[in-house]
Amino acid sequence: MLGAGVFAVFAPAAAAAGSGLLIALAIAGFIAFCNAISSAQLAAAYPASGGTYLYGREQLGHWWGFTAGWGFVVGKTASCAAMALTFAAYAAPGFEKPAAALAVAVLAAVNCLGITRTAALTRVLAVVVLLVLAVSTAVIFPTARPGGAHDWLPHGPFGLVQAAGLLFFAFAGYARIATLGEEVRDPARTIPRAILLALPIAALTYAGVGLAVLQALGPHALASSTAPITDALTAAGRAEFAPAVRFGAAAASLGALLALIAGIGRTGLAMAREGDLPRRLAAVHPRFGVPQRAEITVAVVVIALVLTADLRGAIGFSSFGVLVYYAIANAAAFTQPPADRRWPRAFNVTGLAGCLLLAATLPWTSVLAGLAVFAAGVGGRLLSRARSA
Repeated sequence: MLGAGVFAVFAPAAAAAGSGLLIALAIAGFIAFCNAISSAQLAAAYPASGGTYLYGREQLGHWWGFTAGWGFVVGKTASCAAMALTFAAYAAPGFEKPAAALAVAVLAAVNCLGITRTAALTRVLAVVVLLVLAVSTAVIFPTARPGGAHDWLPHGPFGLVQAAGLLFFAFAGYARIATLGEEVRDPARTIPRAILLALPIAALTYAGVGLAVLQALGPHALASSTAPITDALTAAGRAEFAPAVRFGAAAASLGALLALIAGIGRTGLAMAREGDLPRRLAAVHPRFGVPQRAEITVAVVVIALVLTADLRGAIGFSSFGVLVYYAIANAAAFTQPPADRRWPRAFNVTGLAGCLLLAATLPWTSVLAGLAVFAAGVGGRLLSRARSA
């Protein structure tokens, strides 16, 4: 969750909600909490790879599972390209595409060596990002002048909900915890605990950073910023910390990319096992225990994307796919029997309604693109089933 989003997501949120972005952050965080409860409850009942693709199949039927898996794989593949390009923009300006491709190749190789190495590198990157954000926030607060006390909700309630949908993108990382059910000890206990511990840490971090940049820049300047934390440091008279922020942003992008590649590979593994993707992708390496073919396929597709397209605008499309994914997770958790239930169904209903509302209020281009891609996936599966019948 502490990926590149925290370094960029506050600008579009401020453009949509003005000083109300902190309210939007609370809305996004609450919906993410409802989704986390559903994901944790499902992960405890189904400790296997696949995440909501698996949960949807088991609880709702094959088509719902496929829709969740398709949304995750397609949306997160676009996110991988966006994260790689974000890393390169900070780490190698002027050489973004080759640097992004190299980063994807290296991190895919790390993932192919096993989940313990993935987790070890993720811990290092998380510590770096937390330190950078903590120092930046502590430096901004004492010298910043309040600039966010006005211009509440310039676009009304619609802008507030749209900002929440954009900010939700930054919370979406906990879905990838649930995709690793076959590669952790005691998954029925470990995965729910990891999800419910990670979410509040990320939420508190976002709240502190959001308040700091809003106070330093005000809603108008924040809305037009391409690097909010760096600009906030400059506005606070502490520009000497900007290089550390650029380093932290690069590390955050790498951490998000590392987790994305791992999560997509595991969902691809689960879909290939059921024939919803080519079955060759279901192979698991006998020594490292990871779906190397799926990992390598994801890396090749992402490298092709970063070399041929600019996917910064794919954030909205990715958010649409993720929200559909979580909507299905909430619906699946709602149908679980009492023996598997850990929290009231009201959380599932709230999460489902919230996901659908946030998805519907995203920019219309993202909504149309998302609907078109989902329609293409469903059509492709129908054609494949008809041919094999």
